[in-house]
Amino acid sequence: MSKIQVELPAPGESVKEVHVSRFFVKEGDLVSKDAILCEIESDKATMEVIAPASGKVFFKIEPQNTYAVGTIAVEIDTTFQPEKKGQEPLQPQKVELKSAPEAPLAPSPKKTGESVIRQGMEEFLQKPTKLEQSPPKVEPLKGETSASGEKREPMSLIRKTIAKRLVDVKNETAMLTTFNEVDMSALMRLRKEHQEAFTKQHGIKLGFMAFFTKAVERALGIYPKVHARIDKDSIVYPTGVHVGIAVSTERGLVVPVERHVEKLTLAQVEKEIAQLAQKGREGKLTVKDFEGGSFTITNGGVFGSLLSTPILNPPQSGILGMHATLDRPVAIQGKVEIRPMMYIALSYDHRIIDGKEAVGFLVEVKRWLENPEIGVLGL
Repeated sequence: MSKIQVELPAPGESVKEVHVSRFFVKEGDLVSKDAILCEIESDKATMEVIAPASGKVFFKIEPQNTYAVGTIAVEIDTTFQPEKKGQEPLQPQKVELKSAPEAPLAPSPKKTGESVIRQGMEEFLQKPTKLEQSPPKVEPLKGETSASGEKREPMSLIRKTIAKRLVDVKNETAMLTTFNEVDMSALMRLRKEHQEAFTKQHGIKLGFMAFFTKAVERALGIYPKVHARIDKDSIVYPTGVHVGIAVSTERGLVVPVERHVEKLTLAQVEKEIAQLAQKGREGKLTVKDFEGGSFTITNGGVFGSLLSTPILNPPQSGILGMHATLDRPVAIQGKVEIRPMMYIALSYDHRIIDGKEAVGFLVEVKRWLENPEIGVLGL
């Protein structure tokens, strides 16, 4: 007997444990080489465990549980092989004719020939077979309800990691938040006037996040400490501007990174944001998508948030919070006008960023957003 052991891989260098989210095959199934065995997730990325060889599958783990990286997940017995014709492993929906005689409802002996086969198969497909009556594999409960009506459910790996990091930020940084407001009139007008031409030329609609990303890139060029980080007794400045875009998914908030924003046009930024957001919603982000971020932008405005204090994404030292755009009365050259206004917030690590730098950074972002025509469209 020849068996191959498959270990749980690490979705990144610093990942110590992974959560097994689901199986793609069943215990005892015959699989071909490169078949997907199960799906695992870390606090950031999701990946699939692939069969290194063909054979019969024997799981050593259970779904919806967390294991250390390197744990033996599967044993594959290579003495058993799928049929040469490339037949796929048995699926629950597939039924072979040889199973029909075991069905509890056999056709009446009075009927013969084609009618017997037809009736037998119809009854077989309509009612459970003995195979289906076998005890199912017990899965851990996703939630429990107490006698008082309270519901209790286990925290996912990503939620536990988020919780730990939020506490770490509070305990390990001197986080402070400063605010400003942006008159969105010019940006909204420019977007409306050029939306059709921009979409036609670049193949993607023009959103607001790309403008904010480029505004951050320009401001970081003037105030580089805002995207520096502390490493022991040193301040480390990144080579290039690498902006993390917070994306809300079913698994929680994830922050994929858009690298070297300083080298991208507005259209390229917009396309990458759309691609990262789509991958996040589909659970297809990889470890590489999260690496190297030097600053983060989060947009609570999409959920209706008027004002908030965003929390740092360590080891980064700065995060910009966008909020809802609402019509408000403002004083313009001695007159009261109704303008679409957005509050913006910068949370920063006061250990390396002084208040003057933080305020200056936010003022520069505001200035750039209120004058978006300065060479940003790339038309």
